[in-house]
Amino acid sequence: MKKGIHPQLHKIRVVMTDGSEFETRSAWGKDGDAINLDIDPKSHPAWIGGGKKLIDSGGQLSKFGKRFQNFGLKGKKDE
Repeated sequence: MKKGIHPQLHKIRVVMTDGSEFETRSAWGKDGDAINLDIDPKSHPAWIGGGKKLIDSGGQLSKFGKRFQNFGLKGKKDE
């Protein structure tokens, strides 16, 4: 391994959204710093399976819906 090209790792605290925390090693911050997460696996819909609501930023979902509103797939029930 080449010397002097790898970042120095040190211990930091990671604080989850529910207040629980754990210690890990990172190149972020300084030794003993804490990083407070806004989104984590305990609260994000992608990991907990909730949040079936889609956010329509810039009307992209509306445009998609209009473009493909008459598009349908025929299954065995439809035949």
